Amino acid sequence: MIRLSGLDQEVRAKELSEERHMKKPYLLLTPGPLTTTESVKETMLRDWCTWDDDYNLGVVQPIRQQLVELAGCDAENYTSVLMQGSGTFAVESTIGSAVPADGKLLVLVNGAYGQRIVEIASYLNIETVSLSAAEHEWVDVEVLQATLQQDPAISHVAMVHCETTSGILNPIESYAGVVKAAGKTLIVDAMSSFGGIGIDVPGLQIDFLISSANKCIQGVPGMGFVIARTETLLTCEGIARSLSLDLFAQWQAMEQGNGKWRFTSPTHVVRAFQQAIKELLEEGGINARAKRYAANHKTLIAGMKAQGFKCVVEDEKQSPFISTFCYPQSSAFDFKTFYECLKQEGFVIYPGKVTATPCFRIGHIGEVYPQDMERLLQAISQHHFWESNHETENTGA
Repeated sequence: MIRLSGLDQEVRAKELSEERHMKKPYLLLTPGPLTTTESVKETMLRDWCTWDDDYNLGVVQPIRQQLVELAGCDAENYTSVLMQGSGTFAVESTIGSAVPADGKLLVLVNGAYGQRIVEIASYLNIETVSLSAAEHEWVDVEVLQATLQQDPAISHVAMVHCETTSGILNPIESYAGVVKAAGKTLIVDAMSSFGGIGIDVPGLQIDFLISSANKCIQGVPGMGFVIARTETLLTCEGIARSLSLDLFAQWQAMEQGNGKWRFTSPTHVVRAFQQAIKELLEEGGINARAKRYAANHKTLIAGMKAQGFKCVVEDEKQSPFISTFCYPQSSAFDFKTFYECLKQEGFVIYPGKVTATPCFRIGHIGEVYPQDMERLLQAISQHHFWESNHETENTGA
């Protein structure tokens, strides 16, 4: 494995940025799907047989082992399960397979993806309560503690680590301590954070951590995965409300069949994911990728603030994965026009999802670098509303 020096990495990043700018129609500055490397895409040119050991022993099983290692877990106490579909499939698989008929789920909600967990539980007829906060605020830890004390029927707690609704990074360490002290099973949706920031899964005693191929590991869409405490997963046999989303049965099949999936595996997606993990390790692992994402974020935030934009989320609560900006108070601003102008310049951003504030989102994960953020900022500075944006003060969430 070749690792470049700091200077060499900076030079290479600039070269990659320039190469992509010439080759690609646009960069995906979204929370996923995101811009991937050419080498990840090239791995999908080969076809694979789902029954063959080249695939199961050479691709699937190594991925499962590497995911456990990336989470900082040991193979004696933790395992991983791959699941077809988008990240939501993996979330629904976990909720539907982990919470028994007599269980009760508490969900922490400060965005659309926490609310989606509540909706999933409702579809599955799981008794559920939620604690909610505004989309740019954290759920109060003391309220969580009091709720767990007052309602002993709660058996499981689910939370989203990074809510890409706003880009807020929830204080997982504070919540986990309270949840585990109360003796509850902890489910963490780390869809947009795993692989892009360190998460002490065993130290926080997380029972189920859920993520997706097309986020910080920089694979392509089509599969999710669950890193689970084996002892907790073993209690899930027979609980699932769905045949195809039975997490325990999927794990059991992979364990007994040396990586064999119960139903047709998205082979090209899985092989691309293996390549993406390889490139994550070559970059220097999660810590190195976290530094790059943080540099992307720092460059973007500084440049946007210099142009008069205001962030929806306070700096201390902001994740390094996606940022949300208030619309400028300018009669010249129209998001659709803004979006199309940036797309013509080679950038695709996201519309806002915060209910109380007109806003838009810019992702800084994927195969993007600070130089890409600088090019984006230059494109934004040339937009026709720029002068009036400086003249008018923005309001926050």
